[in-house]
Amino acid sequence: MSEFEKEKIQWLEYDLINDEPILEGVTFLRHGGTSEHNYKSLNLSDNVGDHPKTVLENREIIKKFFNTKNMIFPNQLHSNIVMEVTKDNMNKHFDCDALVTKEKKVALAICHADCQAAIFFDPEYNVIAAAHAGWRGLVKNIYSATIDYMVNNFNCRKSNIKVCVSPSLGPDSAEFKNYKNEFPKSFWSYETKEKHFDLWQIAKDQLKDAGLQENNIEFAKIDTFLNEKDYYSYRREKRTGRNATVIMLS
Repeated sequence: MSEFEKEKIQWLEYDLINDEPILEGVTFLRHGGTSEHNYKSLNLSDNVGDHPKTVLENREIIKKFFNTKNMIFPNQLHSNIVMEVTKDNMNKHFDCDALVTKEKKVALAICHADCQAAIFFDPEYNVIAAAHAGWRGLVKNIYSATIDYMVNNFNCRKSNIKVCVSPSLGPDSAEFKNYKNEFPKSFWSYETKEKHFDLWQIAKDQLKDAGLQENNIEFAKIDTFLNEKDYYSYRREKRTGRNATVIMLS
């Protein structure tokens, strides 16, 4: 994983997919946008209280970065709902937490501030997906649902699918005081210290259990709560913006 900057925009690229010639997949840091105050500066979410015009301006910056007119931001529900984007429905409203497509020049975008954003790529059939997973999404196993959708609808082979997971809440910051009511017992063994849990390892194990190869899984392993300079964090600030992780077939 490497960090880049151009014209005040900063982003991460993932080692696992950065040599794929038909693929672009990045996580944007919070710099180079037009938002102010708690949302400074590249807030890409339109439902956290930021000015709508400002969010549109920020999204245009990202569209220009990808050189596309088509960028899909789903209405994220903390669910395990997966939906396909096609050339015929890309203008619709997507209520889900994972998007899948094989359309070129259609960017799939996940907003996040502590939650995980995962981008998937099958290089055999040129299928991509983007999924949002907070702790609720992990409980519902949104990653397994995304992989199953790719397999069942596009004939993808699990052994080929690559996945990269964004900066998110790390083990030192993931405190769950009511974990016995929120987590299934299968999560309890991931407690790293009193009431703190390793969501990264939970996610990695879910991806492996879903059939992905360990060498096809890359985690940023950057704790958003501890990195105020570059990442929004809902736990840290409550009223704040959202980073975005985006993937597109070029």
